[in-house]
Amino acid sequence: LKAAVIHEDGVVVSDSNMIFLIDHAWTFEPRDARNQLCQVPGLLTRMAEMMGFSVHGEVFNHDDDIVNDVITEMWKYIQTYSSSVGTAEEKVPVWYIMDEFGTRVQHSDEPTVAMIPFHYLPTATTYTIMWLLQDLDYADELTRDYAHNERDAVMRKCKLLPWVDADLSDVPTQTNVLPDKSYEERFAYMKETLPEETKIVEKKSGKLKVFLEYHQKYLTDLEHFEIVDNPEVADVIYCTDHIRDFRLYSETRPDVMLGQFPCEQIIFNKDLFTDIAKRAGKEGKPPAWIPTSFNLLTEFPQFVSHFKQREKEGSDLNTWICRPWNLARGLEIHVTNNLDEIIRLRETPVPKMVSKYIEDPVLFYRDDIKAKVKFDLRFNVLLTSVEPLKLFVCEVFLLRPFALNNFDDYQQHFTVMNYVDGGTRLKQVNYDDFIPLFEEQNPDFNWKDVERELHRCIKEFFKSATSRPAPYGIGNSPQSRSMYGIDAMLEWKVDKQTGSKRMQPVLLECNYMPENSRACAHFPDFLNDVFRFLFLGDDVESCNVHDVN
Repeated sequence: LKAAVIHEDGVVVSDSNMIFLIDHAWTFEPRDARNQLCQVPGLLTRMAEMMGFSVHGEVFNHDDDIVNDVITEMWKYIQTYSSSVGTAEEKVPVWYIMDEFGTRVQHSDEPTVAMIPFHYLPTATTYTIMWLLQDLDYADELTRDYAHNERDAVMRKCKLLPWVDADLSDVPTQTNVLPDKSYEERFAYMKETLPEETKIVEKKSGKLKVFLEYHQKYLTDLEHFEIVDNPEVADVIYCTDHIRDFRLYSETRPDVMLGQFPCEQIIFNKDLFTDIAKRAGKEGKPPAWIPTSFNLLTEFPQFVSHFKQREKEGSDLNTWICRPWNLARGLEIHVTNNLDEIIRLRETPVPKMVSKYIEDPVLFYRDDIKAKVKFDLRFNVLLTSVEPLKLFVCEVFLLRPFALNNFDDYQQHFTVMNYVDGGTRLKQVNYDDFIPLFEEQNPDFNWKDVERELHRCIKEFFKSATSRPAPYGIGNSPQSRSMYGIDAMLEWKVDKQTGSKRMQPVLLECNYMPENSRACAHFPDFLNDVFRFLFLGDDVESCNVHDVN
């Protein structure tokens, strides 16, 4: 079905009445789509009929074929808008499907109408406004440009791929490291200053006064630390707010220790994290411990071409995880093998990275649920010096059930779930309990060897992150000490010639001021050990950390 003019005399652009409001049939967030389709009466039937599917019955389960069909096909129909004000959660893109008329307005490179969403504040209602771009006669079709304002020929092909098939085999898939300008622009945006060369004044004897913005109740070593509310009197400033004026601290308070390093944000942003990892590669190839990744802002055609080539080869499920550059708490994260979905996700305001999803992770059998689970290893990385590099780690990890289906099921595919209310079947396993169970389930592998390889990958990443001066790397600052959360997984790799299997560590991301309430609850001295090591210089053995230097 197509939308067409039914006025016998046609319609003209000059007629002020030729502006129309189109209703929205369904407004939602993708992570809620499956539940809503199964629970809202009549919704699945209406959506399926819009998309040309036949529906039988009135009660549906999450895994029903018709539910999966609508979830897959909806990316050809949905549109999006975002709020420009409010918190990060309030700015999360809203997706919607127009009514039966709006969804029938097809694509054309020479459109006859234009559409934009319009939010009416008095009633908190959103409509789509449609207006004419040219005069039309009776029965003329209404069309719009699905790649509005895109003039680059290759980009148009990529953006229109959900509706218009195209051959992209001649588009190269090679990606390059970012130019220095990208780091310089990010540095200018952050408005940081770099510290002057300074020598730390020998700290005073007695307790260290600590300005600590979170987890205060877990810093219980009152013999060595005293928590204060005023950073001006603190010996240690460990705050969640980003420190920007490192020069001021180096000039006016060289004796204070800071819980951050200059330019460290480059390892938190997903695009720069990936770029720094690529730097550690050899002969133009990224290291094995970083998944194949593309920046959807700058490498969109390369990704689409790569996806289509993998699809043609049929070597795996071609599953990808799409994440914003710099949003925390799991916001706007999607796992999918649907190229249409990734193409449409790029339309949202927040730039994104897309990385190959680990489809064959090393699993861990949990007897309590009688199932194998994938597990995420959260390494708390302690950086005490950039020049020379001094790096240490302690291990904390969580487990949860794993299955490679229902990619829109958030809890099923994201392992660090501290931010999800009512998280189901999450379990933190004691490190000492995990090791013998892991080795029992994988008798051909020694955990110490696996751990050593994980540490090597983490060290390689931080060597790359500190190999260049700020703003192209983490800046040197004798005043700085910091803790970062590196998330890693283990993936099975098979030698094609011998058939032997090995465990390949994969680094997923680096987290700023890692949320460690679970670690602190499980290991009461966790924060005490970290602070004694970072700010008192206690030895690694007494603080339960590993020297990976």
